[in-house]
Amino acid sequence: MQDDLAYHFPAELFNLLVDAIPLLNRSKRDVITFFRGAGVPSDITEALTARLREDRNSVNKYEMVRVVLDRLNSRREATLRERREVLRRVVEFTSFDACWPTDQLSARGLVASIREVVNQKDAFTRMANERDQERQARLAQAEAIAKERRDRVARIEAAKSEFYGLFGSQPSPQARGKKLEAALNNLFAAYCILVRQAFHLVGQEGEGIVEQIDGVIELQGHLHYVEMKWYAEPIGTSDISQHLVRLMGRAEARGLFISASNYTEPAVSTTRSFLQHKLMALMTLEELVRVLEEQADLTDFLVKKMHAAQIHKNPLFNPLARQ
Repeated sequence: MQDDLAYHFPAELFNLLVDAIPLLNRSKRDVITFFRGAGVPSDITEALTARLREDRNSVNKYEMVRVVLDRLNSRREATLRERREVLRRVVEFTSFDACWPTDQLSARGLVASIREVVNQKDAFTRMANERDQERQARLAQAEAIAKERRDRVARIEAAKSEFYGLFGSQPSPQARGKKLEAALNNLFAAYCILVRQAFHLVGQEGEGIVEQIDGVIELQGHLHYVEMKWYAEPIGTSDISQHLVRLMGRAEARGLFISASNYTEPAVSTTRSFLQHKLMALMTLEELVRVLEEQADLTDFLVKKMHAAQIHKNPLFNPLARQ
């Protein structure tokens, strides 16, 4: 039974109650007792009680019920609990043997009709509540998505600031390389593609550090081992070959080489010739700056580079060059 149904008895329900309650109570005093048991304030029933004392025939049970229900309706919020209790007592009424024998069938029919109205209202209310809950869920989901987007934009902006800050500093080449690793890994993390930041592998026979990995990212379900260099001179074959050796030692591994400078033609040729064994793309910081300035999607940019290397054997393809 829904509160909004008891909030203000609608006409159909009001008339059903006026017809049913007199049949559920044998005497006029029983009607007064029924309402008092439901918590109806005495000032609503006292005038009727006085009339019964003065002249029992001056009022009938139907008039009494109509007067009480009308006064309950008129007080709206103030008598919500009492209206709800009156409705509950009628809907849950089962002692029809207490009614006059001639009234029992009619009473059963009227109570059944009231229950049907209440159940029908409950069904509509439940559907409305379900629709409202679905709407609230959609709004909550949309807000969560919007918040995630805002948070992601904030993370990207912070990573961009860190990355741009590299171009203004003049540390040693080694220190600058370390800062580049950190800045790019933070940028990858902001785009949710970073798997692991820079790490090194130590030999099992006491050889010390045998391999340095600048970072690992994931694109379309594939792991890509990232090598980052900040050299003044173009990247040559030796650096490319060293990274290709790392990839050859890992099943299904792919590679991404990022350089502050350009690549020599032999380096590009070596990468291209090795594509039949290991997929690797070549990238420059200049390309990355353009991606950030044009607010392009870094993940999409990298996927297109890898596709160009795999399909067209062009490891140095720049997806933004044609725009």
